[in-house]
Amino acid sequence: MTDLNIELIPWQQDVWVDEARFQVVVAGRRTGKSRLAAWKLIIRALESGKGHVFYVAPTQGQARDIMWQTLLELGAPVVVSSHINNLQIKLINGATISLKGADRPETMRGVSLKYVVLDEYADMKPEVFEQILRPALANQKGDALFIGTPMGRNHFYELYQYALLGDDPLYKAWHFTSYDNPLIDPEEIKVAEKSMSSYSFRQEFLASFEAIGSEMFKEEWVKFGESPDEGDYYVAIDLAGFEEVNKQRTKNAQLDETAIVVTRVNDNGHWHVENIIHGRWELGDTARKIFEVVRDYRPVGIGIEKGIARQAVMSPLTDMMKRYGMFFRVDELTHGNKKKTDRVMWALQGRFENGFITLSKGAWNSRFLDQLFQFPDKLTHDDLVDALAYIDQLAKVAYTYDFEIDDHEVLDELTGY
Repeated sequence: MTDLNIELIPWQQDVWVDEARFQVVVAGRRTGKSRLAAWKLIIRALESGKGHVFYVAPTQGQARDIMWQTLLELGAPVVVSSHINNLQIKLINGATISLKGADRPETMRGVSLKYVVLDEYADMKPEVFEQILRPALANQKGDALFIGTPMGRNHFYELYQYALLGDDPLYKAWHFTSYDNPLIDPEEIKVAEKSMSSYSFRQEFLASFEAIGSEMFKEEWVKFGESPDEGDYYVAIDLAGFEEVNKQRTKNAQLDETAIVVTRVNDNGHWHVENIIHGRWELGDTARKIFEVVRDYRPVGIGIEKGIARQAVMSPLTDMMKRYGMFFRVDELTHGNKKKTDRVMWALQGRFENGFITLSKGAWNSRFLDQLFQFPDKLTHDDLVDALAYIDQLAKVAYTYDFEIDDHEVLDELTGY
């Protein structure tokens, strides 16, 4: 290993020194992810004795095109033989690096692995890792690197979100854009941006997990502003389930959150979203956060979505009311026999389009806007958007008019009213 001249750019160094067993790296084009993968393969193979390590791309042809020459160049001092026909490289310690295609899973069965890199994991079927490669790592307690550029919100997105939570110490996640590679001229990226759709640029260069936008809500509709001096506060709450909060989640589990939306509504029907508190909390913590929001904002209306979760949280919430001598009514919010998509669109689309909703700036903005612009994509969570839509049930708007009605004018000839 002393003959290897390992040179890494800053983001690669961050991943290199980390000891998580399963590393998930989301990166834009030309970020340097394949070069990092090559170095990891070489070093892990040298550390494995006479073991096996795999590099897996979506197809065997891609594996050859992306990694074959890079491995031979970087690993030249430690490579003793290479066979292009079976895409296998043997190192001085007897270890082998094999290049595989996820489209041919049968070629990866029956091998005990010390390390595996899954490059462009978003383009593979998740069963390749879960049913073939994960069991192959079991005997040697091997490690894995999942790396690639997003392709919508599929299994790679779910894996990244799971690793990002930090609940499982075996998993660690990183996110890098093409700008994180100091060897690329930023001006060249800007040139590419001018010739690409905004969706494609965000996905390919900024490594953004995006479903192809439904455009039910447009970016130009979103307005920010200061909280108005007049109006009443309303708090709508969309609860996540509590039974799973204390359990370690699998990487395919839905990552629902509780969302507490604080909105100020004035007599003209204008909504100003003051704050959205969101997260995954235990029952007692959820009750405490709701109580604190009510204490701080003094809303005239508070509502929680009807269901078992509401019933569960009302007990500790009532205990807190008694303990602190501050009592308030909590209404039941219902879907009104409407599908969620229809209910959210009815409550929010027209208001956003016509400028009747403004937002305060806060840490919650990115989460909320991400959900809003992707709605109603099935792989995008919508907890914050759903909670805001419930304000429509709570707010009692007193409309004002700038015209007068003649007391003697007949408005309905049939009834004489």
